[in-house]
Amino acid sequence: MSEAMPIPRAGLSDEQAALLDFEKSWWSLSGSKESEIRERFGISPTRYYQLLNALIDSEDALVHDPLLIKRLRRLRETRQKERTARRLGVNLRV
Repeated sequence: MSEAMPIPRAGLSDEQAALLDFEKSWWSLSGSKESEIRERFGISPTRYYQLLNALIDSEDALVHDPLLIKRLRRLRETRQKERTARRLGVNLRV
């Protein structure tokens, strides 16, 4: 029983885990985020963000990386509030 136990991946697929890991550390790469997305995942940046947006609602993603998911959820919520305020003609920034 001296074998190392694998770290549970919380029900995420390899691709989903790779998306989250990339989102966590893309800023440290030398190229642009968009070109890295195309190169690593073979998808457009638009599709990447669609997948990421759906993924951050997942409890499995929250288990995988709670800090990242909570940060991404906060950012999304802030952007949604700002868009709604702009549509209604309300200035949220003081």
